[in-house]
Amino acid sequence: MRSARIWPAARYGFYSLLASATLVFAIELIFRGDFGSTAGFFLQPFKPGWTTIVLFTLTVIALDAVLGRAYQALILVAPLTLTLAFIGHQKSHYLGDPLYPTDFLFARQIVDLLPLLVRERPLTGLAMVAGLVGLLALLIFAWRQCCRRIRVMSYRGRAARLALCIPLLASFVSIMDYATFSWTRDRLNIIPMMWDQKENYNSNGFALAFALNVPMAHVTAPAGYSDKAIAAIARPQVTASVPADKPDIIIVMSESFWDPTELPGVTITPDPIPTVRSLQSGSVFSPEFGGMTANVEFEALTGFSNAFLPAGSIPYQQYVRAPVPSLATFLKSEGYEARAIHPGTNWFWNRGNVYQDFGFDDFKSEENLPPMTKRGPLASDESMTDEIIREGEETDAPFFFFAVSLQNHGPYEPNRYPDAAHAVQASTSQWARDSLQSYAEGAADADRGLQRLIDWAKNRDRPTVIAFFGDHLPPLGPVYVETGFLKNNVAPRKEAPDQMLRHHNTPLVLWSNRSGPVEQTGAISPALLPFHVLKAAGITHPYYTGFLGALSERYRIVDRNVLFDANGEATPDWARQKETDPAIRDFRYLQYDMMFGKRRAGPDFFPETVNKLIAHTS
Repeated sequence: MRSARIWPAARYGFYSLLASATLVFAIELIFRGDFGSTAGFFLQPFKPGWTTIVLFTLTVIALDAVLGRAYQALILVAPLTLTLAFIGHQKSHYLGDPLYPTDFLFARQIVDLLPLLVRERPLTGLAMVAGLVGLLALLIFAWRQCCRRIRVMSYRGRAARLALCIPLLASFVSIMDYATFSWTRDRLNIIPMMWDQKENYNSNGFALAFALNVPMAHVTAPAGYSDKAIAAIARPQVTASVPADKPDIIIVMSESFWDPTELPGVTITPDPIPTVRSLQSGSVFSPEFGGMTANVEFEALTGFSNAFLPAGSIPYQQYVRAPVPSLATFLKSEGYEARAIHPGTNWFWNRGNVYQDFGFDDFKSEENLPPMTKRGPLASDESMTDEIIREGEETDAPFFFFAVSLQNHGPYEPNRYPDAAHAVQASTSQWARDSLQSYAEGAADADRGLQRLIDWAKNRDRPTVIAFFGDHLPPLGPVYVETGFLKNNVAPRKEAPDQMLRHHNTPLVLWSNRSGPVEQTGAISPALLPFHVLKAAGITHPYYTGFLGALSERYRIVDRNVLFDANGEATPDWARQKETDPAIRDFRYLQYDMMFGKRRAGPDFFPETVNKLIAHTS
């Protein structure tokens, strides 16, 4: 009698284990896109792959107990996890980054971009829709068959399954917090590689690495952070001051702006970016490649760095949930009109809320801008330039405008502009040449927009400072491979320092209608842009020209994978070294203090924020 009860339970456990193993293998195969790599992941004994199988088995059994029928959980778990693996593979292919839990905080952006992707690959879009409809129909059929053919479990059996699975699943919770030591994780030989997410997913597998990234929504205090540590940071000798004749400031972050003639063996006629080439002050070292505009924007407006935040995080989505000091906060306190302009939707990247927390008076977006002329599928750079000039003419007070263009957003489908005026010569496929022509035409439009802005500012009585830069290299994909610029469609997160400079630098123009282009800044992180902009405007500030100015004398680029000092010397993997330069340590302390901590640094470094910031809600 007892054996009659044990055998069905053992058989159910075995089949659940087998189904989970098959599912986990399928997840890894879809995510990696390579059978050999997937097999190798599981052929290592006592490695994360087997841990993942056990976790899936326990989860499936527990969900079966909740739902009431054996194997019913697989109807929910399998489609969900396989879909996540597919999305993860696509993201890795196109953007070079794996899928993170926080990506779903901006799922609406992905949906909004689908029309562009479908326009480039209509058959793929049709297949996706057909596949989705077919999958839903199959799930409904499987669910109904399960309810008809499999008996409901007894309450005793369900309780027994939950009593077994829940404690075992709870014992794995300690694995999730990568910032603290876990005995269980150590015994299972699971190493969270949060400093190198590509290797993290490769070593631990898609499902486990995805779960390990869940806690990154919480940022832990850096080692040594305290009130005493903040008090020990050298106070700047710089006070907040603005010239009597307050200069207007315009910063234009141009979508994917870059010099396409840097591609090997490529000739583009005429020169697509003559204005930038003649006025270039230096370059901006983007922390991103091919996308993630908001992370570059975060640095350029706040003077803070993504290097001190979890890899894969997006501050606009996760961390800006209360007022954060920015250029807008400071300039507004000095009597400026602070306005953001972007011809896209105001919810994209959560900009509507973020700009409010950054202190902007107003955000002009698709929702409240005048109708914008399109060039290709998106609002033109010419229209955005018209809007900047119009608003500048109508604003009596000194103003700070931060504008983000949209026209040259990828993908760069061939023949995007029927009236293209640029010719591309390269030893590549016709598709690659046509795609590059579409990009070059957009870059030329951005360059012309800058020239118009400068021509307008030259005739103004009021001092005007203009900064123009690209947020990241464009997502040209196969064009990079065919020209030999990259081995793959996207640049690696970690590579030799000289290659990182090549794959992350975008042109920077810093110009004043009083003194012309600013002298060479070299390659700088976006976080140092506020220092150079305010310096060009003759404005001083305890943090932006004080602390960041002192920091720039030691370091020009602060990236999570590499530091470049003022002489161009690189320090790779600096974050993994035992000793951190005090300048970088203090930079990190100040950022944590103002974003997540007690804001003890506010009175000395951000006096304009005193009594104006509310407690952080993250």
